[in-house]
Amino acid sequence: MRVKVGADFTVTSPRETPAVFMIRPETRGAHMTLAERWDSDPGVPYHEYPDIYGNVCRRMTLPAGSFSLRYVALVEADGDLDPYDPSAIEHPIAELPDEALVYTLPSRYCLSDMLFPQAMERFGGLAPGWNRVQAICDFVHDHVTFGYGTSTPSTTALDVYESGNGVCRDYAHLAISFCRALNIPARYSFGYMPDIDVPPPYAPMDFCAWFEVYLSGRWWIFDARNNVRRRARVTIARGRDALDVAMLTTYGATTLDEMVVYADQTDERVRAFA
Repeated sequence: MRVKVGADFTVTSPRETPAVFMIRPETRGAHMTLAERWDSDPGVPYHEYPDIYGNVCRRMTLPAGSFSLRYVALVEADGDLDPYDPSAIEHPIAELPDEALVYTLPSRYCLSDMLFPQAMERFGGLAPGWNRVQAICDFVHDHVTFGYGTSTPSTTALDVYESGNGVCRDYAHLAISFCRALNIPARYSFGYMPDIDVPPPYAPMDFCAWFEVYLSGRWWIFDARNNVRRRARVTIARGRDALDVAMLTTYGATTLDEMVVYADQTDERVRAFA
């Protein structure tokens, strides 16, 4: 399945400001980038580097004044629904791979230690495995009401649990926290997600957040916000929580004037990106 993804940013900075963008699809997933194009006004030097999680970052210095950046990519994505295996098992901590251990610990937004009593009360008595993680998704999906402006950059999973409000990243943070409280490795993911097989009305396109859980020797996608299997997810980055994978990090005062995100199924050919 071919999808066109990307984002347009317009920002204003009072002075030259170092910045890092994380908006390019990952290079190791179930999708393949066939072509891509970056445009900025004014043009600025940049370089790319992998962060400690292997995510692709583009580093540059924003000029003083207005700056616009446009990224668009043509991606061959998996047209199947998110993988599903209700027989997948949880692993004892002693059997987890070393790299999964960091995803059992509390992090900036995922306060699994603070939410341990609630996790044990609600999910501790359930049989370990896929169905317990799905029960966590079901609870978070029903407990949290989606609404833009209902959370802030400082909102934690505990705040979301207490308020019952948030956006997609907050759903993911709360579900991750419950999983980690039960020693289930869980990591934050975000990217592009087209509205394929989704009935109208459609919400404005935005970056989407979901999470991944380590069961039966591999990572599986779960989505507490939508709580349904989706097609053609295009992952940008993964980390402990949203702090690790901000789409834009600036080292100074910068105003985001406008952001437009797109992710749509397309019949476009690679030559359209020449």
